[in-house]
Amino acid sequence: MRILAIDGGGIRGLIPARVLESLEQLTGRRVADLFDLVAGTSTGGILACALTTPGPGGAPRHRAADLVELYRTEGPAIFRRSLWQRVRSGEGVLDEKHDAHALESALERYLGDALLSDALTSVLVTSYDLQAREPFFFKSWRTDEPGRDARMRDVARATAAAPTYFEPLLWQPPDGSPARSLVDGGVFANNPTMCAYAEAARIAPGEEVTVLSLGTGELSDPIPHREAADWGLLEWVRPVLDVVFDGVGDTVTYQLGHLVPAERRLRVQLRLRDDIGLDDASPRGMARLEDEAARMLDVHGDALAAFAHAL
Repeated sequence: MRILAIDGGGIRGLIPARVLESLEQLTGRRVADLFDLVAGTSTGGILACALTTPGPGGAPRHRAADLVELYRTEGPAIFRRSLWQRVRSGEGVLDEKHDAHALESALERYLGDALLSDALTSVLVTSYDLQAREPFFFKSWRTDEPGRDARMRDVARATAAAPTYFEPLLWQPPDGSPARSLVDGGVFANNPTMCAYAEAARIAPGEEVTVLSLGTGELSDPIPHREAADWGLLEWVRPVLDVVFDGVGDTVTYQLGHLVPAERRLRVQLRLRDDIGLDDASPRGMARLEDEAARMLDVHGDALAAFAHAL
């Protein structure tokens, strides 16, 4: 069982997109043909959906290179904020920071009306149901059950609804099952690798597991104790998400290290040289992301080439 798992990270999804572009070049094959299960959270969920959506003739609709361009061309529009939006939202404290219209338009263009049940390989995407107060997993192999199939663009929109950044998605299943209010699965599984591992153990018990886990870069700026000691609710709103996302990612990497032999797993991650926000799609932010993506490939290039050869 070959697993690909992609972390959340907003606009920093450009980094794993570049890694996957390199992987497709190394193997001469598409991601959907290389893995038996593709899992994603948030921006990683968008990548998981886009890389497994069929196009004309049944081939994958997008190459990884297409999705690199998605971040480069659509990112600035998705994360653009008018002065009115900044004032109205109180910079994300009073309301979500971004209007979801540009995100939804991009997802419609890239994913069309394809359904999760159309996925070219098994897909797992995380989200959290606010009304049920529980994780909700979109699973392509369970779409014959009531309330489980969904348009790929709705799956991607749900998993990308990071609290304070985008409004939750009120999702109505196509079969008329009860609606769900869904937010970014990063609130509990920003690194979805363990979720994917657990599902692999269920759907292919006893089968050898190989894992490629892709990060979006870890933040490096320390949070000084003298500042955090006096923070209240408003001051913690933004940092707590970063702490949760990075902490979950590191924990999952630790757990997987005890479950999968080193020769059958690869975690592609690095600490960012300076922090890049989840929504920093400014020209300077995009340039820094391109630099970090190149550094990721430089640091992990040999290991990625060996992993590609093994695939």
